[in-house]
Amino acid sequence: MKDTLPTGRTALVFESDSGSTRSRWVAGGLAIAIVAWMGSGFIFPSTDTTQNAQPVVAPRAVTVAVQRSIAETVEQVFVAEGQALPDRDTMIRAEISGEISEVLVDKGVDLEAGQIIARFDTASQISDLARAQGEFARAQRESDTAAALLERGVATADRVAQASATLAAAQSGVTLAQEAIGNSEIRAPFAGRLESLDIDVGEYVSTGDSVGRIVDNRSLTIRIQIPQQSLRDIQVGQKADVAFITGAIGSGLVDFVGSSADAATRTFIAEIEVSNADGSIPAGISAQLRIITGELTAHFISPAILSLGTDGALGIKTVDSDNRVVFHKVGIVRAQTDGIWVSGLPDDAQIISIGQGFVNDGEIVDPQPDTTAEPASPAPETASQVKNGANGQIIETKPNEESNQ
Repeated sequence: MKDTLPTGRTALVFESDSGSTRSRWVAGGLAIAIVAWMGSGFIFPSTDTTQNAQPVVAPRAVTVAVQRSIAETVEQVFVAEGQALPDRDTMIRAEISGEISEVLVDKGVDLEAGQIIARFDTASQISDLARAQGEFARAQRESDTAAALLERGVATADRVAQASATLAAAQSGVTLAQEAIGNSEIRAPFAGRLESLDIDVGEYVSTGDSVGRIVDNRSLTIRIQIPQQSLRDIQVGQKADVAFITGAIGSGLVDFVGSSADAATRTFIAEIEVSNADGSIPAGISAQLRIITGELTAHFISPAILSLGTDGALGIKTVDSDNRVVFHKVGIVRAQTDGIWVSGLPDDAQIISIGQGFVNDGEIVDPQPDTTAEPASPAPETASQVKNGANGQIIETKPNEESNQ
């Protein structure tokens, strides 16, 4: 059927096209299928899939290498650098004025106490003694005369007192003249080495002038500076081991500890006396002092084992009896070229030597013995291994020879 449009045109109608009817059925079928699929979940609920789920497998524990370490008893030692000072070091001075007539020794010789070093020309001193003795004889006569006249009633007591004063002055003059002759010989004040001699024959020397220097180094005093934080560890009477820069070694006792700090360095002076009976150790050389101040227990480890905690603290990871990682904060008590001594670990510890960076505190691990490294053992201690701090002082430790690693 054809409809006539107002314009005179006729609309086309395809009522007899079989393809048009088939398309409607296909679209309707698809819509019904989609609705049925979406509603199937309400009509036929799904079965419980958890019944067929596989069991959850726990993650495998991380394998780490552990190394057993047993703490050692070590000695805590205070180390300081000092200078060896002689027991006595004195300038020799002239006690009178005059000309040197004789020099009996050379510098560098060892002197006995009272040994004559040089002599003055005593001509003037002898003359002074003779004059003083003459004055004394005259004063003695006047004193005797005054006393005799007083007994006869001719002289007064004042005259006798004046004569006695004159006699005493004359006696003093004689004594001074005799002392001047005695002081004309320059003698060693004590036994020691004549380090310098600054006079020659014919030289005029005034009273108080320095003529030489004598040093007694048969006993040395090592003077050191103690920082404030170490003062309580150093006491009078403690034994000290001394290593001199020349290679000589010795020992002594602390005989003085200062009680007032230096205003500039805030350190305290301490002195250690060391015997040097044969004088083989020269005075003035440098020396390293070691004073044992106590004992503690520590482990000797490689620095590579150290790690940082979550708070940035330095520590070491160990494995306990339950194969659980435990982080221990440690303190370094000494560092040397082949390892470090640390405190803060159990006496018997299983230290994680390989893999510590892959595990955390509290984790379960699979520990295996470390067969790649030999047990750490400290090398023999030498002075070059000591790392000195400010003013050359540190606290260090050294192994006790009777303890076992």
